[in-house]
Amino acid sequence: MALTPKLPPPSRRTLLRALGGGAVLGGLAGCGVPAAYVSPGDRAAADVSVRDRRLRFANWPLYVDTDDDDPTERPSLDAFEKRTGIAVDYVEEINDNDEFFGKISPALMNHQQTGRDLIVISDWMCARFVRLGWVQRMDRSRQPHVARYLDPLLSAPAFDPGRRCTVPWQSGITGIAYDRRRVGREIRGVSDLWADDLKGRVTLLSGLDEAFALLMQGDGVDIRTWKADDFHRVCDLVQRQVARGQIRRFTGNDYTKDLVSGDVLACQAYSGDVIQLQADNPDIRFVVPEEGAELWSDSLMIPDRARHKRNAERLIDYYYEPEVAAELAAWVNYVCPVPAARDVLAASKDEDTARLAENPLIFPDGAMRDRLVIARDITSGERVEFAKRWNRIVGL
Repeated sequence: MALTPKLPPPSRRTLLRALGGGAVLGGLAGCGVPAAYVSPGDRAAADVSVRDRRLRFANWPLYVDTDDDDPTERPSLDAFEKRTGIAVDYVEEINDNDEFFGKISPALMNHQQTGRDLIVISDWMCARFVRLGWVQRMDRSRQPHVARYLDPLLSAPAFDPGRRCTVPWQSGITGIAYDRRRVGREIRGVSDLWADDLKGRVTLLSGLDEAFALLMQGDGVDIRTWKADDFHRVCDLVQRQVARGQIRRFTGNDYTKDLVSGDVLACQAYSGDVIQLQADNPDIRFVVPEEGAELWSDSLMIPDRARHKRNAERLIDYYYEPEVAAELAAWVNYVCPVPAARDVLAASKDEDTARLAENPLIFPDGAMRDRLVIARDITSGERVEFAKRWNRIVGL
């Protein structure tokens, strides 16, 4: 059965033009202006979950387990539907945080339904939604597995203490990847990226929110409490490295191609990507620098006016059952937000599956956990200034 039809929202281009560009959109998103902010009393709609057993779940591509023989089958989702009788309309429509923000923000700022009951976006964007009042508070009494099994490292981000509005879907680490054979030595910290023998063969991530935290940590900054001066000092450093030809380019996820080809020897990287690369090239290493690394999440949220809130809460809690979390972790290979899933994988009779339980990029060990930190987010008041400077350096 299809969801209730709604008028198509304005295009992202139309929205940005109406608001005066992306910088203004970022400012609007955090200033609490009446046109954008939604007060608590206007966030909920009548929940029809009991009589309408379905929900619509918007996620990123390749972010849920699929059957090896039939990629249209999603075993964990199929099992949820069979157990609960709740039909899940699963759509892989999120390819970029900003793009998705532009897609659903007209409905949210106008107190309208988005046509989605559950969405997954990166925590730095989740922070914007929370500040705007665009998400509903979850009823944790209906989510006993979340309450019991959520990794304590992920339980209290500054933008959502107690994770009342957001719940991690999967997490990851932004660190350094390098080819040990080609480099010929170990890389241990951010400062190693500036070594002369790597000149012209280093890449950094182009996104401000993706790049800045690790670079600050390399400068000795506590990213939970960083200040504007810390940001500008890092920008000064990066500008110097660009000027001397140290940085080959700034990248999105395409950094993996350069690393595999050997055009790049060391780069900022995501832990989940490196696990995949190591399957073909064990010389590729991932480093959580001695100074620390950023632990981030892509999180589940229930947007305002969602009509199937209870069904969405039930699906979220289902994925926090250790057996289900293990099934998902074995497929996506990012940091699992349910540490108890490790024992489930370790008990597997399949050797490859059991081996995943020992992978610190899926289940960080104690020493690594001590070096992982969740960065405070960039506030709306900072974003326009910071994005302007960073984009000039990156060339956007």
